[in-house]
Amino acid sequence: MKIHFKVTGPALGLLFAAASVSGQSINEAQKAIRTEQYQKAKAILKNLITAKPTEENQFYLGWTYLLEDYSDSAKTVFEKGIALEPKSALNYAGLGAVAKLNNNTSAMTQNFDQALALAGKHTDPYIYVARAALLKPADANLALSVLAKAEKYGAKDAEYQMAKGEANHTKLDNSAAISNYTDAQTIDPKDPGIAVAIGAIWKQAFNFDAADQKLKEALALDPNYGPAYRELAENNLLWARHDMKVASDKIKEGTAYYKKYLDLTDHSPESQMRYADFLLESGDYKTLEQVAADLAKSANTNLRIYRYLGYAAYENGNYQQGLTSINKWIGQADVKRVIPRDYLYLGRLQLKTNQDSLGMLNLSKAASLDSTFADAWSEIAGALYSKQKYAAAGDAYNNYIEKSHKGKLNDYFREGMSYYYGYSDQYYKTFDDKNAPKPDSLLLTKADSAFSYVQQKTSAKPVADVILYRARVKDLEEPDRNNIKAIAKPYYEQYISLKSTATDDRSKKSLGEAYAYLGSYYSLVAKDEAQAQDNFQKALAANPDNKQAKAYFDKKSPQAPKGK
Repeated sequence: MKIHFKVTGPALGLLFAAASVSGQSINEAQKAIRTEQYQKAKAILKNLITAKPTEENQFYLGWTYLLEDYSDSAKTVFEKGIALEPKSALNYAGLGAVAKLNNNTSAMTQNFDQALALAGKHTDPYIYVARAALLKPADANLALSVLAKAEKYGAKDAEYQMAKGEANHTKLDNSAAISNYTDAQTIDPKDPGIAVAIGAIWKQAFNFDAADQKLKEALALDPNYGPAYRELAENNLLWARHDMKVASDKIKEGTAYYKKYLDLTDHSPESQMRYADFLLESGDYKTLEQVAADLAKSANTNLRIYRYLGYAAYENGNYQQGLTSINKWIGQADVKRVIPRDYLYLGRLQLKTNQDSLGMLNLSKAASLDSTFADAWSEIAGALYSKQKYAAAGDAYNNYIEKSHKGKLNDYFREGMSYYYGYSDQYYKTFDDKNAPKPDSLLLTKADSAFSYVQQKTSAKPVADVILYRARVKDLEEPDRNNIKAIAKPYYEQYISLKSTATDDRSKKSLGEAYAYLGSYYSLVAKDEAQAQDNFQKALAANPDNKQAKAYFDKKSPQAPKGK
């Protein structure tokens, strides 16, 4: 006897829901995540959750959101997973990851500890706590210490060995990472992701041929493994930077590989964001601005695209558009997601749009938050110097030299000039305003120190301008203008010996200055009028407009030499 059941209402819906996911599984979702097909992964996981909500399905959906940079959505999903199963180690690992991204160390530690306490002999919670620790800013030591606790459970687990490899690679212990990946490949020789991971290490070591070979090995295992194409693109880009002979070909190949990667990840906004990352690293700001502008048109775009639009617009000279975009990013993003590089570009864009004070403030903020942006002090110094804020410019050049460790002799020279003009401004103000504060003599000391450093480094081939500025500094260092010790004299004499045959107007004007100084010395200090007259005549010959020389001869005679 057959019994027939009539399926109606909600039961019919459940039947169709079950049928719709019958060909889908958590393994397929995990594969989609590994191949960076996040839209596909989310669709599978949402269908699985609709049919049968489980803490595992919730976790992988939340982890996908994390990989897409949607930490708020991830947190909501992880919390639902814990509501389904209060002892869900994986979802506590996920909450710890969210807390890490939010720089909430206390919540991160609490959730990681809870995940490990609930893990038992299952390796997955250890693996995902470790991977969470590797989210930026990465803590490789924490990841390795977590994985060490599961060594006896995970030694024969390829995913566990992969996680160890990721941690050691992050720590730049590539020998250990290669060993981990080799162990993983022995356990699971058909996983293309392992070959990709090894290829990435060879790329980092600038062994581009070995990287290329390993990445193509991954494609032999799975021709549709998207991450392999992405790594090939990035390997070719780095190759092009290090070998100009093949640069053009490698850039073309890299671009083709990246387009293949995009095709395999269905051109989703997330894969487009990865493409934007690639363009940013490659320095292709024209394409980046176009891609970012297109993504910004979507109502559902990731807010981070405005960061890239700001960067690219600055590099392409579209300063107002760049400022609008970077302000949108910084103004609307969670403050914990704003990085020092954002302030760097904000400051640059503000300088370019005549917001100098704000620009310098944000450039200094970037440099203070991240020492790798110490070059910003050079930009600040240039801006201050152009605004004739010389003493502050000198401090900025000094910061650049000390903090970037990349200062060149020109930077020391600019530092000296800034301090010199800072002092001379203060000095001459005392002539016009008797209530003006006394000039800061420390500025002269700093100026002379900078010029002296350049002079020492160029002693084999002296630089005339350095000698000239040392002469000017020494002249201002005179303790008593009524009893001159002529400490600038040897410097002016050296300048004359270096530039006596110069024919350019700037050098001739400076020669006039040097001869006039010597004329004053012989007239007022040495009391040698013959020498004084000779030097003043040379001053006029070099620069007929030299005021000191003209004044000297005006006093001597109305028929004074006027120069040529």
